[in-house]
Amino acid sequence: MATGWSKQKRQKRRYRQFKARTEQLPANYQTAIDALVRYMYRFGPGTGDAVLSMLEDLADLFEQSAANETPVRAVVGENPVEFAEAFLRNYPEGQWMSRERERLTNAIDRVADNEPR
Repeated sequence: MATGWSKQKRQKRRYRQFKARTEQLPANYQTAIDALVRYMYRFGPGTGDAVLSMLEDLADLFEQSAANETPVRAVVGENPVEFAEAFLRNYPEGQWMSRERERLTNAIDRVADNEPR
C-alpha cells in the first residue's frame, strides 16, 4: 500500500506543477489549454502517469508557443478537434476507446475463426 500512496502523491505533485505552469501562460493560452485538457480528459489515456505525461507535453508545447509568440490558432490549427485527436494518438495507453476497439476486434476474431469457410 505504501507504494500506491507514494505514487499517488507523486502524481498529485506533478499535476500541481502542471497547473502552476499553465497559470503562468498568457490568458489566451490558458483558455486554449484548459479547453484542450477538458476534451482530452474525456477521450485520452486512462492511467494517471499517461495522463500526466500528456499534460506535461501539452504544457511544454504551449510554453514554447507563448515564448515564441506563436498564435494559438497556429498551434492548434483551424480544427481544434483534429489537433486534439492527433495529440491524443501519441498517448494510447489506457484509453477506453483503444480497449474497446481491441475488445471488439478480439471478439470478432474469435467467432470468425470458428466459422466454416
